[in-house]
Order: sequence, then structure tokens, then C-alpha cells
Amino acid sequence: MKKHLNTLFVTTQGAYLAKEGETVLVKVDRQVKLRLPILTLDGIVCFGNVSASPFLMGFCAERDVTISFLTENGRFLARVQGPVSGNVLLRRQQYRQADDLDFCAALAANMVTAKVANCRYVLQRAKRDHSDKLDDIFDQPLARLHAALQRLAIPQPLDSVRGLEGECAQVYFQAFDHLITRQKKDFVWSGRSRRPPLDKLNCLLSFVYTLLMHDVRSALESVGLDPAVGYLHRDRPGRPGLALDMMEEFRPLTDRLVLSLVNRGQITPGGFATSSSGAVRMDADTRKTVLVAWQKRKQEVRQHPFLAEKMELGLFFFAQALLLARFFRGDLDGYPPVIWH
Repeated sequence: MKKHLNTLFVTTQGAYLAKEGETVLVKVDRQVKLRLPILTLDGIVCFGNVSASPFLMGFCAERDVTISFLTENGRFLARVQGPVSGNVLLRRQQYRQADDLDFCAALAANMVTAKVANCRYVLQRAKRDHSDKLDDIFDQPLARLHAALQRLAIPQPLDSVRGLEGECAQVYFQAFDHLITRQKKDFVWSGRSRRPPLDKLNCLLSFVYTLLMHDVRSALESVGLDPAVGYLHRDRPGRPGLALDMMEEFRPLTDRLVLSLVNRGQITPGGFATSSSGAVRMDADTRKTVLVAWQKRKQEVRQHPFLAEKMELGLFFFAQALLLARFFRGDLDGYPPVIWH
């Protein structure tokens, strides 16, 4: 398992990353602004016009430090990584099981169950913390999510699992507006929108989901699994299906981070701009606020519900990747997703 959780986020436009001995240098206008030992990093994420030397890219590949390149607004472009690690027999087993639709349905149901339970937890916590304001607003969505959990406990065909996941996501996001308790006039929620996000909340969600994707994908690759071969999300060129699968149980975690940033006033409406196409984008200061908050959230310590060990939240991604690999190898009878309590 990873010993370090530090991800280096480089957002300064025109920055150049280089190698010096065992360290990573960040230069701006040929001046060294930051120097970090490679041993303290498990990933580097570059936003916008940020470049890196080929020597650094090779060095990071050797040390299993993935470099990801994104647009300034967080759209994924490319990544640099070293050779695939892990046992080839594990990946062959992963591929074989991906062709078994009954197996896919069972694994997908586990992951969707965790997502639905965690969405329900977000609503339950909000209702408890703001009972004076929310009253019985969440009663109906909570009941519908509970009914979906009961249906997921019964073996379902894969298409039915996908249908339940979509239905629950719709129920959850219909209630999402009530989770905003401050700045409601400025952070208006009218439903989920992607590519591009059409309001400030969707902009924040999409950006944090990108960060989550980076960490989950790196965790899967670190144990030798192929992030492109999914079970809930079927194969599609260029789509990391397995990473999207595992993300589902963690999405409510990122949702709560976005809600906290807005409700605590750490993010303000002035940090966003709308383009002529209607796409909403955050400015550099807002992006840095989100990145710092994401890094701090990953350093929070909680007890893993299956392993019964306390660990930083950022290590949960690697713990889940290891458990999934053990399940594929037959060491576990089932994959135990993370369900928050």
C-alpha cells in the first residue's frame, strides 16, 4: 500500500517541471519555486500550460509516480506512467470475469449498493444536522433509496442494476438543492450537467470527480489491475471503466466536500465565470482552494469498515484496490465496498 498521500498539483501557467537528483523541481520564469523529494509524492497533476522534462517523466515512471496533464479547467488530456505492475495472471482473471455477465452483475450490485447507501447517509446526516430547516423534506427520497437497497439485495441482471443506479442518482440529485444551506441564490442547483457543467455546483462536482478519478485509477494500477476493464461500466475505447466502477462508492464523499466548501463560504460566486457557450469555469484561486481542501480531506483518519483499521481517507482507494484484487484471485468470497456510517 502507498506510504505517502501527497499529490503535487501544479496550476501556475508556464511552469516547468524538471529533475534534479532525487527531487522534482518546479520552475517559473527559470526560477525554482518548489523542490520536493520524489519519495514524498504518489502523483503529479498539471493543469493547463504546464510542461515537464523527458528526464523527469522517465524518472517518475521508474518510481511509480504518475504524471497527469489536464486542461486549466480540469478536463483530462493524458498521463505518463511506467510499465504495468502486478501479476499478469491477475489481469487475465480480471478479463475472463468481465465476460461473465452474472459475475459482472453481482460485482456491480455491490458497488451500486455502496453508492446508494452512501448517498442515503449524506441525506440522513443533513437531515440530522439541519432538522430545524429541512424537517421532512428528505423523507421521500430516503424511502426510495431504502427501497432500492432492498431490491439490490436480491440478484439482478446487469441492466437492472444499471437501471437502479440511474434511478437512485436521479432521486439523490433531485434532493441535492436542499443540501445547500448558504449562498443558495448564488449556487442554484437545477440538476446534474456535464461536458460542460452549466452552473457553479456542477463545475465544482465535475472538477472534484476528476481528482477522485486520478486517485482511484492510480490505486488500481498500483496493484496491477487494468482500470479500463469495468463491470458496471462496460468497455469503451478511452474510458477507464473499472476506475469509474470503484469511484461510485466514493462519489458521496466528494459531494460532501463540495457542499462543505459552499456552505462554509470557502467558495464564493465571484470565483466563477460563464463562457459564451454557457459552460461555467472556476478561476485559479477557486481551483487552488478546492485542491487544498481535497488534499486535507484525504488526510483525515477514519476506520475502514471491512479491515477495521484506522487509516487516512486517501489510503482507502488503495485498500479497496487491494481488496478487489484479492477478490479476483479468489482470496475473498466477495468484494466489500466502503459504506460510510
